[in-house]
Amino acid sequence: MASSLLHLTVVTAAQQPLPSADILTDRRAAISTLILLFWGYNQARHFHPNRPCRTGRDSKMIKYPEIDPVAISLGPVAIHWYGLMYLVGFVAAWLLLKYRARKPGSGWTAEELGDLVFYCAIGVIIGGRLGYLFFYNFDHFLSDPLSLLRIWEGGMSFHGGFLGVAAMIGLFAWKTDRTFFQVADVVAPVSAIGLGAGRIGNFINGELWGRTTDVPWGMVFPGGGPEPRHPSQLYQFLLEGVVLFLAVWFFSRKPRPAMAVSGLFLLVYGVGRFIVEFFRQPDSHLNFVAFEWMTRGQQLSIPMILIGAGMIWWAYRAAGKPVTAK
Repeated sequence: MASSLLHLTVVTAAQQPLPSADILTDRRAAISTLILLFWGYNQARHFHPNRPCRTGRDSKMIKYPEIDPVAISLGPVAIHWYGLMYLVGFVAAWLLLKYRARKPGSGWTAEELGDLVFYCAIGVIIGGRLGYLFFYNFDHFLSDPLSLLRIWEGGMSFHGGFLGVAAMIGLFAWKTDRTFFQVADVVAPVSAIGLGAGRIGNFINGELWGRTTDVPWGMVFPGGGPEPRHPSQLYQFLLEGVVLFLAVWFFSRKPRPAMAVSGLFLLVYGVGRFIVEFFRQPDSHLNFVAFEWMTRGQQLSIPMILIGAGMIWWAYRAAGKPVTAK
């Protein structure tokens, strides 16, 4: 781990300035950048470092692009696409938050947003790791509790990361004398950028591929056998990244009752994830967890859908407004 951290420090120092100089001058934002790059480096290193390219039996299918997981390599220093994708999501979310903070009456300062992004980055890493072990690999955790600390071995969960961010939002709200949803409704519209970028990182790494298929756009993934599979990472990028961002961002452009924006995020993400799980290959050690067709991802998404819909209903009911998006 020490060598990885050294590589990361050298890489960060050698990089060109980011689009906003404030990102590097803000202490917590800079630390968040280091955390995300370090985590992305170790996650990418865990997946297929030397990937063979398989041809498959159907010459008409789309060939999986041979993209080196390492974006930039300078001697012993390597910058992985996976880490860069999360950094892209981090920077884009930061810039969009600052854009909205500049509007009159936003109630936010750039310094507060830097602190908020730092809190969320910590929540993603800790919650994502805990969620993976508790939701997807609990038996392994019981037999080897110290695996929780070995993040360089790979293994992260969105649902765990979501809970981690929710916990950090609660802590941030308490420290800044805000309500939970005053903070959550600010974070929700920009969260989809990081989710979408992460799915592109999954695709480049050739991981989390879909089920076997005969559709014309099926691909043969390294480690996925000789049969074409759904590029489910791209489906998730579309639903969890593009669709989710557009829905929540434009919904939040006008003042909404507290909780409504966060509720929409939960609802749209849950529905999108539930749908895409029909095309994504279930985890091999779990397979289907209910009814011989339901995956763990779908199981965890059902509460998000129900809670999200309930939050929207309650938000407008408490505000005395009809449940419509104008």
